[in-house]
Amino acid sequence: MPQIHLDEDTVARLDSLRQEGEDYDEIVTELINIYEAEELTLFHGGDEV
Repeated sequence: MPQIHLDEDTVARLDSLRQEGEDYDEIVTELINIYEAEELTLFHGGDEV
């Protein structure tokens, strides 16, 4: 798995999203899933004109 380095502001933002024992991998995976779902919705939203 690739390693990434985050600045303090990003870590603070991730910490604010954490819920009871949730680790950073879980948060990042959830954020990616949300991003992909919204992108898919926007992509298909323009197809029905």
